[in-house]
Amino acid sequence: MIKVPFNVWLLMCVGALAMSAASIVVFTGGIIGSALAPSETLATLPLALMIVGTALAVIPVTMLMQRFGRKRVFILGTCTSIVGSLVTCVAIMKSHFELFCFGTFLLGAGLAYVQQYRFAAMESVSPDQMASAAAKVLLGGLAAAIIGPELALLSKDMFAQPFAGAYLSLAGLYLLATTLLFLYRPNHIHSETQTSEGRPLTTIIKQPVFWVALLAATVGYAVMSFIMTATPMSMHIHDGHSLADTKWVIQSHIMAMFIPSFFSGFLIRRYGVAKMMMTGVLAFVLCAVIALIDRSLLHYWIALILLGIGWNFLFVSGTSLLPQSYKDNERFKVQALNEFSVFSIQALASLSSGWVLYQFGWEILIYISLPMLLVVVMAIYYWQRGQVKGA
Repeated sequence: MIKVPFNVWLLMCVGALAMSAASIVVFTGGIIGSALAPSETLATLPLALMIVGTALAVIPVTMLMQRFGRKRVFILGTCTSIVGSLVTCVAIMKSHFELFCFGTFLLGAGLAYVQQYRFAAMESVSPDQMASAAAKVLLGGLAAAIIGPELALLSKDMFAQPFAGAYLSLAGLYLLATTLLFLYRPNHIHSETQTSEGRPLTTIIKQPVFWVALLAATVGYAVMSFIMTATPMSMHIHDGHSLADTKWVIQSHIMAMFIPSFFSGFLIRRYGVAKMMMTGVLAFVLCAVIALIDRSLLHYWIALILLGIGWNFLFVSGTSLLPQSYKDNERFKVQALNEFSVFSIQALASLSSGWVLYQFGWEILIYISLPMLLVVVMAIYYWQRGQVKGA
């Protein structure tokens, strides 16, 4: 039996606490936004700004890690999220939409630090165990899928303004996460800081393997975010499903994003990255089909579960493939480019999701997501064809 390093377990546990911010904002952001925003088309802006915050923070966060090491910067990240949680709580209590958006932006910036957990875990294991290490860290999201929405409902009426208590409770989770991060052990196999720059990015990005890894993660996140962001409003506001039913669908979706991490690392080693990526694309296509058939609770539930599975297969596959495109002394700048690309496109998808839903409806939103999948299929095809020719 393969021994799992302490850092992997620690980052999985801290991730469970830290990623609860995402599940809380996904569950409540559109609903709170609908109540506070001056226009219903801006209802998803708080959720979109969380993703914008992540996109804008990923490059500075990665550069800070290159200079100061992962441990100190991870702790800085949870402190940032504590501030974001408190700002968001105050914004809800004051019914201040712009301040609420700023709070979710800060929470998104904090999540940029969390996105580095999987890379830190991969650096703690041998190359053949990298996919499993990344998948195990993502398992923290499974716990977050339960902790976040449950915490939001349990603390919903802590104050007169609904959900203000959820974000105060979230600050408590981040305080616990900060304490745990003091136990993180810096990795001495791969040095924390390096002065050698390695190859220029212009050389690295010419490799087909880089583009396949990047597109798998980017499109996986974009399609998932585009559909997921609109779901609470489509279910609760447009179709009249209860808040409890909406919570269950979102909770099931987030669980489906991370449950496959129990075995996705094994499946990648067994069947290869390309087959796992294609399976992820297939799950997205089935999600679209189910979502277009009907808008009942059951159809929403099945579609969002398939959406979560498709995301996991594409994202874990892309993450495990990315290290094949860089050397150890190039990892920070390649990871920064990868993360910025992923979350910039995700931010665009999330920002446009609410507008598309209100302007064109649920069905058009689903149809728009399909062409993005074709880009991934084509990239995989050309990469595989190049490998066959080179063999």
